[in-house]
Amino acid sequence: MSSAAPVTELSDESDFESLLSPDGHISICGFGSLLSERSARSTFPDLANFRTARLNRFRRVFAHVAPVFFERGIAKPETMEISSLSVEPCEGETLVVTVFEIRKSEIPDFIKREVEFRFLAVLPETLDGKAFDFPAVLCARYSDEEFFDNRCKGNKEIYFQQYGRWNIDKIWRDDVLPCRVYLRHCVLAAKNLGETAYNNFVDHTYLADRKTTIRDYLATTGSGIMEEQPPESLKHRYGG
Repeated sequence: MSSAAPVTELSDESDFESLLSPDGHISICGFGSLLSERSARSTFPDLANFRTARLNRFRRVFAHVAPVFFERGIAKPETMEISSLSVEPCEGETLVVTVFEIRKSEIPDFIKREVEFRFLAVLPETLDGKAFDFPAVLCARYSDEEFFDNRCKGNKEIYFQQYGRWNIDKIWRDDVLPCRVYLRHCVLAAKNLGETAYNNFVDHTYLADRKTTIRDYLATTGSGIMEEQPPESLKHRYGG
């Protein structure tokens, strides 16, 4: 364990700013839709240095509800196919991720957009094992209690604005399945990064049961997902 890079939680904007490089940029770690450079650029048009990397001791899990899928009309509450993706610490697991830089001025919007996550500073490494010079920000699993206390300041109205209006009373949960359109997008994005990234995604990403891999899911219950097309208005955003 002594060789493990330290992981630090980031609580506010000043914590983020402590990670800035000398030229005023901060590194972001992508593991789902941000595996796609096109997706990343639709969110961060001025991003720099988009590249693949490796992150040790984390796994991907489809285990929380995302309001954006309801807003865009691609959630399927009747089948509980409403989950987005997060990562959580897991000894022995390794992820292929993307890393890119954004400007200091983009940090507040990033925090606001990824509000349901725990922000961690992690140290990725190159695919051949060389540690990065600067830590990157990772959006990791949070908890409902912490979200309500810290992000909503204990205010039910704030919670309602973000989640309650979609009848979501629990965010982090184990009774959900991946949003179909989003899962397809993530798989295509990983495939576009090459065979190593693709195999890593389907073998090191799990359903909320923490047992079923995405490879197994797509071969069984989730078969057909990769053949489905997103709604016309979302084809660019969710096209890999």
